[in-house]
Amino acid sequence: MPSDPHKASHLVNGIDITRIDKHPNILIAASFWDEDRYHAAKICYRFMREIDDLVDDHKSNGTKVPCMEKQLLSDKVNNWINCLDESASNDPSIQELINTIDAYKIPLMYFHNFTMAMHYDINHNSFPTFESFIEYAEGASVAPASVFVHLCCLQKENGSYIEPSIDILEVARPCALFSYLVHVIRDFQKDQNENLNYFAIDVLKENNLTANDLKEIAISGNIPQEFRDVIRFYKAKAEEYKHDTIQQINRLQNLVNGRYMMSLNIIFQLYLSVFDRIDIENGTFTAEELTPTNEEIAAMVLDFEKAMKQ
Repeated sequence: MPSDPHKASHLVNGIDITRIDKHPNILIAASFWDEDRYHAAKICYRFMREIDDLVDDHKSNGTKVPCMEKQLLSDKVNNWINCLDESASNDPSIQELINTIDAYKIPLMYFHNFTMAMHYDINHNSFPTFESFIEYAEGASVAPASVFVHLCCLQKENGSYIEPSIDILEVARPCALFSYLVHVIRDFQKDQNENLNYFAIDVLKENNLTANDLKEIAISGNIPQEFRDVIRFYKAKAEEYKHDTIQQINRLQNLVNGRYMMSLNIIFQLYLSVFDRIDIENGTFTAEELTPTNEEIAAMVLDFEKAMKQ
C-alpha cells in the first residue's frame, strides 16, 4: 500500500479522466499494485489499445471501409495475435508481451477473445440486437477486464506466479459488462462525433429511433423522450450487472490480497459514480455531465486507501 497519504491524489493528477480510451480507469485502480504487476498491466493494455485504435481510426472518418481495406486490417490483427502464439519475436514490444504473458500465466484466450471483437468492428458498423452487442462486449470489455482480475488474483510461490484457482471470466464478466454499458451512455456524444454507435438497432427501433437520429441528438443536445427510454433500458441492464458485480466482489474478500482487493473496489466505484449520475428524466448524457472531476476521483481513491488501512 502506498505510504504517502497523498499518493492517490498524485496518481490521478493531470489525467484527463474523460478520455477513458487513453487513460483507462483500470490503470488508476492498478496504481496501488506492486510495480511489476502494474507494469504487466500496462504492457497488456498497450497491445490491446494499439489494435483498438487501428480499427477505430479507420471507422472515425465516417465512410464505409472498403472491402480490400477490411481484409488488410483483418490480416494485421491476425498477424498481431498469431505472434503471441510464438515463443519469440523480432519485434521488441511483442516479445515483451510474450514474456509478460508467460511470467504472469495470463491465458491467451483473453487476447483471442479481444481480437474477435476487433474483427466484428472491422466488418460491421452497428449491432442489430442488444444480444449481439453483449456478445461483442465479451471480447471488447470482458477480455481486458479478465486480464485485470487475473493479475489481481495471482499468488506468488517460490518467487514465481501461479495461476488463480478461481474462474476469472466468471468474476470479471459482470463488472466488465456493467462498466461497458455505463461507458456507452457516458460516451454517447463523443462516439457519435467519431461515427461510432454502440446502441443496438433493435432497442432503437422499439423506441421509434434510428441510428441517424442519434447523430442529430448528439449534435443538437436536444433529448427526446424516445432516447430517454433507450437510456432507461441500458441503465436497467447495467443495474442487473451491478448487482452481480457486488456478489463477485464479496466472494473475493477473503481470497485476494488487500491492495488488489482495493483496486477491484476502486474500479467498480469509478464506474458506479458515473452510473449514479445518469438522470434519465432530466439528463443530457454528456461526458461533462456524467464524469466525476479529478478531485472527486482522487477523494474516492483516498477514501478507499484509508478504509483499507483501518
